[in-house]
Amino acid sequence: MGRDQSPEGFLPRRGNYRKLRSYRKAEVVYDLTQVFCARFLKRGDRTIDQMVQAARSGKQNIVEGSKASKTSTEMELKLVGVARASLEELLIDYEDYLRTNRAAPWSKDSKEARYVRRLGSNPELKFDDIRGFAETRPGPVVANIALCFIHQANYLLDQQLRRLEQDFLKDGGLRERMTKARLESRARGR
Repeated sequence: MGRDQSPEGFLPRRGNYRKLRSYRKAEVVYDLTQVFCARFLKRGDRTIDQMVQAARSGKQNIVEGSKASKTSTEMELKLVGVARASLEELLIDYEDYLRTNRAAPWSKDSKEARYVRRLGSNPELKFDDIRGFAETRPGPVVANIALCFIHQANYLLDQQLRRLEQDFLKDGGLRERMTKARLESRARGR
């Protein structure tokens, strides 16, 4: 029996998205994107809707994939992949903002990027912990902060996808677990 499978049946004990680091990081990215768009993009700019929707999609697809995980490994993999793609789209929007405003993205080893990565390494980080930066720093700084957090979220989603793939190879999908549970139940009944 796989580590996530409940002892009394074939449905895995998964679905608590709030415990996923990828979800918590995506939630920070979503909140940060809301503030960024309100502060630095002009009302009516279609980019606002695109960025907010990409950030929301990143967060919400983690939720939906997590909840679908009990009955569909395939759906969970698909939705986590959609979350990853949405955050990549958002990353490009922030890079576009920096480029069109003639601002440079921070190098990975800059003191600013290292500082934000240290903040982001806290698994309990909430948007309120960085709200002061989002509400007071200039647009290029806030965009770079967002880039750092998106990179972290993407890394976590990549790890999650690899784990889901390994779990599937080890435990199979729902149909396989159902068949195995039925056969085991019959064997116990004999």
